[in-house]
Amino acid sequence: MAIIGLIGSGNIGGTVARLAVTAGHEVVLSNSRGPDTLADLVADLGPLASAGTVEEAADRGELVLVSIPLRAYATVPVEPLADKPVMDTNNYYPQRDGDIAALDDGSTTSSELLQRHLGRAKVVKVFNNINFRHLLSLPRPAGSPDRTALPIAGDDGLAKQVVSDFLAELGYDAVDAGPLGEGGRRFQVGTPAYGLPYGPISDPAGTPAPIPVIEAALARA
Repeated sequence: MAIIGLIGSGNIGGTVARLAVTAGHEVVLSNSRGPDTLADLVADLGPLASAGTVEEAADRGELVLVSIPLRAYATVPVEPLADKPVMDTNNYYPQRDGDIAALDDGSTTSSELLQRHLGRAKVVKVFNNINFRHLLSLPRPAGSPDRTALPIAGDDGLAKQVVSDFLAELGYDAVDAGPLGEGGRRFQVGTPAYGLPYGPISDPAGTPAPIPVIEAALARA
């Protein structure tokens, strides 16, 4: 099993870590406040979980998740992530991140900003369109008629396959939405594929959204 490095261990990061441990992966958690602040989460996740600095999570992770506020994307270490698949959960929320002109005018996307910052890393956009409670409640075994799908986008085919395989181990199918820019736009904030297919946030159990449901939502973007 792969070592999953997590840069950011909040709602989405912590949920992905929990699903990864359940699937048998080792996880290295990190956040901006230091490893000591993650002691309770590590203890809850068990022996496959440990905490480190952001640099340690980036260095040890064979597959790395970046799940921090978009405004902090430039703090992600570059060299430890060179040539690695990097999962990006970011969304652009101006009320949180401040105004970013290149996103406001549509000339680029949040994941493309991270890709430009990281250079040689292989960024794949994923986990950004589902609430963390639904992410925790909707995994299903392969072949289940109610198995939920998550969209992904990226420019590197091998990295997308690695992420698709990881999703399968967590209990999800993957739908390839296309390249990082064009594809990523199809499930960013405000699109039909953002949140809606998985049911209202008020229902923590969520609504299963199989591949055809996600494909139809992406087609409406």
